[in-house]
Amino acid sequence: MLSIRDVSYRYGADMPPVLQHVSLEIARGERVALLGPSGYGKSTLALLLAGYLPMQSGTVTLDGKPVPTGGYCPIQLVYQHPEKAMDPRWKLGKTLSEAWDIPAELFTAIGAEERWLSRFPHELSGGQLQRLSILRALCPTTRVLVADEITASLDPITQSQIWSVISREAAAHDMTLLAITHNEHLAERICTRIVHVEELQGSGADSA
Repeated sequence: MLSIRDVSYRYGADMPPVLQHVSLEIARGERVALLGPSGYGKSTLALLLAGYLPMQSGTVTLDGKPVPTGGYCPIQLVYQHPEKAMDPRWKLGKTLSEAWDIPAELFTAIGAEERWLSRFPHELSGGQLQRLSILRALCPTTRVLVADEITASLDPITQSQIWSVISREAAAHDMTLLAITHNEHLAERICTRIVHVEELQGSGADSA
């Protein structure tokens, strides 16, 4: 369903490639872990998939068609650092309402509180902000959820709670998951397939 073919990327003409001839096929509803150390372009690939970086070489298609641009992207990225995804000038309710009307029971399930929506991003902790970032990305129109180390800084109990919600919602909405992580134990627990990023890369991957 998600096809990544021969994708290469570099941040400058004089820089070595961050990604080099990367190809990966992911089926509908599959939960794939992209596992590996820093230095192999995992986060860069996530930014390319979600449209935050322009494609330089190769293609990314969804159901055989180019990923739509403009409007709500069917590939949603959740950052490791959620403040990157929030406009600091907007209250969180305004930010989340652009995506969808989140059910109250989903707030409770993931450990979030609706009263947070009346606050600005800097008024919440990183863990609180991450919960809201995940809720926004779980919009039913999301076809692919790209999760970039989203629970790396959280304790194991909170990690388990959050991933339980993500797995349940992904299954309910036939959502595909690409989880980027360094944590092999987590990858084995939440995903149906593990892909080692080193196996995707050509030579010259020198940046994260």
